[in-house]
Amino acid sequence: MRAALTHDDLLTVLKAAGDTTRLRLLVLLCKNELNVKDLTYILGQSQPRLSRHLKLLSQAGLIERFKEGSWVYYRLTRHGAHAELIKNVLKSVNDNDKQFTKDQKAAQRQQQKRASEAQAYFKAHAKNWDHIRSQYISESKVEAEMQRLIGSKPVNQLLDLGTGTGRILELFSNQFKQGIGIDINHEMLRHARARLERLNLNHCELRRGDITALDFIKNSADTIIMHQILHFLEEPGNAINEATRLLKRGGKLLIVDFAPHNKEELRSKFAHRWLGLHEDQIKNWLKAAKFKILECKTLKSTTKKSEKTQSSPNAGQNSGLSVCLLLAEKQGAV
Repeated sequence: MRAALTHDDLLTVLKAAGDTTRLRLLVLLCKNELNVKDLTYILGQSQPRLSRHLKLLSQAGLIERFKEGSWVYYRLTRHGAHAELIKNVLKSVNDNDKQFTKDQKAAQRQQQKRASEAQAYFKAHAKNWDHIRSQYISESKVEAEMQRLIGSKPVNQLLDLGTGTGRILELFSNQFKQGIGIDINHEMLRHARARLERLNLNHCELRRGDITALDFIKNSADTIIMHQILHFLEEPGNAINEATRLLKRGGKLLIVDFAPHNKEELRSKFAHRWLGLHEDQIKNWLKAAKFKILECKTLKSTTKKSEKTQSSPNAGQNSGLSVCLLLAEKQGAV
């Protein structure tokens, strides 16, 4: 049965949306998840003013707020009569409207700025990347679980999206006929190339590219691995959508990433966009991209650093870093 709004609710919604700034916010949050700092930059308005507008929109049921570490993000509400109404309203928005176009371009610049900061970090730390990545949980334990999930069946073509130093290509090098590692950072690729050449892995290739939009033939890969990359991306779901385009029917996608945590320093020091990813959110992206989830497993942190943190009486439930592994199979052709 279709949800309906009462007379008072409908008036509240229309009043909330009937303001220039709040309408601009709704159009932005229809396409992006943003925090107040982002919105201050995009709209050129003060934080107190925007916070007041966001509070009114939230009270009207038009947007949702969610906490990510010490940051609070906003997005368009996704369920119920309020969501249905505001989505229908926003369908009428003219994509060529000068103000909305200007706002969206500013949002894209903000996202590009964050991406540039992340790439600068990767460039500076490429040499020690494998060590940095293993600080909070044993990589050998994660890799053993990855090998179990992939299995021993020979693979014709394996894509490693966000290859970094090429370690995953090395790990599965005895299993695939052709391995291709993709990364957008030149310095990471330089270290990966040196590694593969040192190991004489001539059946491996490295290419520079954006893993959310690759110039590859669709339905060509047998297996795709995304190892510790999604938490760096502005829109992780876009990378999963690209994976389903590249995989053959029945092809496997293995995602390995941090579970939600509260280590804010990973954002400020290590350029993480998200403080881990919820298992349910990854599953939703996979289902939307027409994947069947085969197995999901979470590995708890085992390093001394994390164990020490977890033993603290003031430590929260997610003080240590756990790793979530999801294996999925592509259903049908895209």
